[in-house]
Amino acid sequence: QVQLVESGGGLVQAGGSLRLSCTASGILFRLYALGWYRQAPGKQRELIATIALGGETNYSEAVKGRFTISRDNAKSTIYLQMNSLKPDDTAVYYCNTGFLATEYWGQGTQVTVSS
Repeated sequence: QVQLVESGGGLVQAGGSLRLSCTASGILFRLYALGWYRQAPGKQRELIATIALGGETNYSEAVKGRFTISRDNAKSTIYLQMNSLKPDDTAVYYCNTGFLATEYWGQGTQVTVSS
């Protein structure tokens, strides 16, 4: 059974930082690309960062230059380092992976940025 478990969310002031973690089980982690999504209240879920098997990364324009995605294959974990946080970053953050038509999602972790 595949499980993705996010952690590290919380309440932070604008300009602050948080680091999210997502630990996977039930998959051969090093063979999967993974991504971080977020969903703000009343908005669609959006993809913000991805990391490929070889470590190549991509970011949405909304977070480029402020967020960094990384992976530790030995720990079956990806991270999202979030710096210079803004109130607009307030959302539930989800990690995601998949293969062919199958997708896996974590339960999400809430990030709230106060102004």
